[in-house]
Amino acid sequence: MTGSAERGGRRVLIAAGGGGDPIGTTVVANALYPGRPAVMLSYAWERLVVDPVPGPRGPGDFTGLRQLTPRVPLFTPGTRPVAPAGSTLPRLSAELAPDIGLLDPYGGVPGLARQIREVVERYGDGEVDVVDVGGDVLARGDEPTLLSPLPDALVVAACATAGVTTRVHVAGPGLDCEIPEEDLSPRLGDDRSTLTAEHCRAVSGVFEWHPSEASALLAAAARGLRGGCLVRDTGRPVPLTPTSASVFSLPLGTVLSRNRLAHALYARQCPTLRDAEDVAWRVCGFNEVQRERDRAAALAGAGRDGMPGGGVRAALSALDTWAADAVARHPTARYATFRCAAEGLGLRGRDTVDFRTGLTRARPGLHAAPLLRLPASRPRTRGAVPS
Repeated sequence: MTGSAERGGRRVLIAAGGGGDPIGTTVVANALYPGRPAVMLSYAWERLVVDPVPGPRGPGDFTGLRQLTPRVPLFTPGTRPVAPAGSTLPRLSAELAPDIGLLDPYGGVPGLARQIREVVERYGDGEVDVVDVGGDVLARGDEPTLLSPLPDALVVAACATAGVTTRVHVAGPGLDCEIPEEDLSPRLGDDRSTLTAEHCRAVSGVFEWHPSEASALLAAAARGLRGGCLVRDTGRPVPLTPTSASVFSLPLGTVLSRNRLAHALYARQCPTLRDAEDVAWRVCGFNEVQRERDRAAALAGAGRDGMPGGGVRAALSALDTWAADAVARHPTARYATFRCAAEGLGLRGRDTVDFRTGLTRARPGLHAAPLLRLPASRPRTRGAVPS
């Protein structure tokens, strides 16, 4: 936490997608505005592994919030989600440099615009930087691999409504597993910056506990890792290329013209999140909030039935066999996210963190921070990895 800052003089950043985007947004801020104090706005809209309640969280879903501005709550290390909801933002507020304010999409495009304008007028210099890790902010809406266009599109529509000068930064094209890098490349333009390991230094400890995969891939690319990386819920490795360590900057108008969902939300000035969901149905053919509702219901019904057991020690012992099988299916894979490996070995929740800790202690040579280097050795048939 930066604590209270003087009025004005700070960059105002928006982590467009929620989830782990505040991590990637901090990295981008370190690259574009080194040493400059910043305030960040983010949704509390996270994966079901973090927050089992579908959809984004609003101010009423937390205790211990303070006020950044009259319309924008501020996360503090003492903020807590109201059960059964979950959120990583309180802990991120303690470990990341920018203050983090809560974006509330339940007020639709006009409500988000009022929040953004208020923060820019109080803290910024009339400008705002929107950061998207992966690039679905540039989605047309008809891409077959598109999964979560609504949060980004709402931010773009709200910034246009707020009337503030806005630059949109796409970091690590393709790293969110939604639109491949090669498909995004023609849309990115020539305004390009390169991330380095130094830009990631301040967030390196976050990956020891945070489940974000896209931001972990961005940090890995910035550290120079190259090659395929296995992530959860995808049928192919995500390639880490020189472009993966890049940040492309575009004017808001360019993004608004390319993102059909954002343009429709802006044109209709959707007054509620439910209205925005309806527009997403018409433009994209699906509504990701409903997908979350369906998935949450399925997970609640399935429980842990059929899930491999044995705990962290058994998972560590089975790692080489799991890795050999994974590489046999995906020969280009050189790395995996720790979350992918842990969940592939049947772990969930706190066990995924303990798995990472145990592995980095027992076999440090496999730790290609913040990723897991896939073992090159033959699968083990006897013995166990010490924990």
